[in-house]
Amino acid sequence: MKNKIYENHLKEIMRERPVFGVTIYSGCPQFIELLGYAGFDFAFIDAEHCPWETTGLHEAVLAARSVGISPLVRVTSPDMIEIRKALEMGAEGVIVPHVRTVEEMEICVKGAKFPPIGRRGFDVNVRAAQYGFDLGGVEFYEEANRTELVIPMAEDFEFTDQLDEMMSVQGIDAINFGPADFSMSLNCKSNTSGENSFYDLNDSPADVAMKEIIAKARSKEIGVMAPAVPPTYENAKKLIDKGVNMVIMGNDLGNYAAALKTIRDETLAKFK
Repeated sequence: MKNKIYENHLKEIMRERPVFGVTIYSGCPQFIELLGYAGFDFAFIDAEHCPWETTGLHEAVLAARSVGISPLVRVTSPDMIEIRKALEMGAEGVIVPHVRTVEEMEICVKGAKFPPIGRRGFDVNVRAAQYGFDLGGVEFYEEANRTELVIPMAEDFEFTDQLDEMMSVQGIDAINFGPADFSMSLNCKSNTSGENSFYDLNDSPADVAMKEIIAKARSKEIGVMAPAVPPTYENAKKLIDKGVNMVIMGNDLGNYAAALKTIRDETLAKFK
């Protein structure tokens, strides 16, 4: 019998409605716990841009599990060992950055899924399998294959240049579209200006690419993740109306900074 703290439910929820999360850059488990108390569905735990080693995410994963939200770990690259280790420590899914080739797309699946879907190394002496305590090997790998998410990132023009081939890889659960890196890979200028210009999804090249990905994903029952920038209701609704069903509502540092700016401008400035 699997402990409820390690039950995976995100795929089930996604069948009923869009899901919402926040990216965690700070390395602060308390911020992850707060997401659970606030009613979010997942924590996007970033090991790519942060000084976190993929093997050092134990406390972050446990923080998410403790409040009943899904820990999704972004590893540093399409690497089978990193992907497996993130899942073994209890992540409900892996997000893999800069997937540019069909071979890298296949690596995402091979590292995350057990045979016959992938080639993930098997061991029950890990947190995801309750260290083998009352959870049989067959039950473990069947449940892992069924419920854990493999989420490659489409954030380079190479992904969309061979979109049909990329999306034909079996075992993918969702695509995380990164508009900023995608725009930069094209070296294209945004239709807007300011700090959020690279996240422009208003008829920009990135917007066109995301719509193409959504169309392909929808026909294969694959989810699509994208950021609402800034994280407002209006921006989230625009994404959902386009077909996105995994919405990133900012990040811990950005949201914290926005709250501090509000306090500064609305309160502190009146006393200085």
